[in-house]
Amino acid sequence: MIEVHDVRKQFGAVKALGGVSFTARDGQITALLGPNGAGKTTLLRTLVGLLKRDHGTISIDGVDPEKDPMAVRRSIGFLTDQFGLYERLTTREYLVYFGELNGMARAGLHQRIDEVSELLGMEDILARRTKGFSQGQRIKVALARTLLHRPRHLLLDEPSRGLDVMSTRALRTALGALRADGCCVIMATHVMQEVTALCEDVIVIAGGHTVAQGSPDELCRRTGIANLEDAFVSLVGTEEGIA
Repeated sequence: MIEVHDVRKQFGAVKALGGVSFTARDGQITALLGPNGAGKTTLLRTLVGLLKRDHGTISIDGVDPEKDPMAVRRSIGFLTDQFGLYERLTTREYLVYFGELNGMARAGLHQRIDEVSELLGMEDILARRTKGFSQGQRIKVALARTLLHRPRHLLLDEPSRGLDVMSTRALRTALGALRADGCCVIMATHVMQEVTALCEDVIVIAGGHTVAQGSPDELCRRTGIANLEDAFVSLVGTEEGIA
C-alpha cells in the first residue's frame, strides 16, 4: 500500500506539488488523472525517491523512500517517459542486463523473461536488437524491464502511449494479472477508456493539489455528471477556479 500525506515540491518559484494526499491499495489499479502540468510526473518521481519532497510524508508498505530508498526501489517497478534502451542489445540481452542489476539469479532469469514476454505479447522481438523499434515496441520492452523483478508496486507514466490496439489489449491483460496477484498499481494516464476498463480508484490532481479521490462511479455521483471525462473536466475546472 502507498500512503501519501500533504506532499509538496517546489522548483525555484514553481510550485509543482502544493499538497497531495491519497492512499493507493494493494490489489487495485489506481488512476492518476490531471491536466498537463498538474504535477503527475513529479509526484511519481517523488514516490520512488528520485526527487526529494519539501514537505509531507510518504509510506510504501511502511517504508519512507527518503529514509530507505533502496528497499523501496526493490519493491517498485517504475515506467517513465524515458525508456533508455540500449540499441546494440537484443531485447533478451537488455532484459538479462537489468535482471542481473536487480540481483536476479541467471538460472531463473531467462524463464522470467519468457513469462513477461508472453504476458506482453512480445515473443517476436526477443531476439531482435532494439535499434529501429517502433514506439509501441519500445514501450513493451521498457514495461518488461519494469515487471521483470516481480515488483509489489508499479508506477506507470502513460504506459499505453504509442501502442496499437493489440498492444493495448496485451497491456490491459498484463495489468489485470498483476492486480489479481495483489500488486499496487498507480497509472498516470489521459485515456478515460483505460480508467473505466481497469481502475477501481481514481486520484484527480490539478495545480499540484489533490482535487478528489474515489471510484469512477463515485466521481460521477459527486459531480452529478454521468460521463467520467466530463466529471473530470468539472473537477479540474473547479480547482482552477479556486486557484
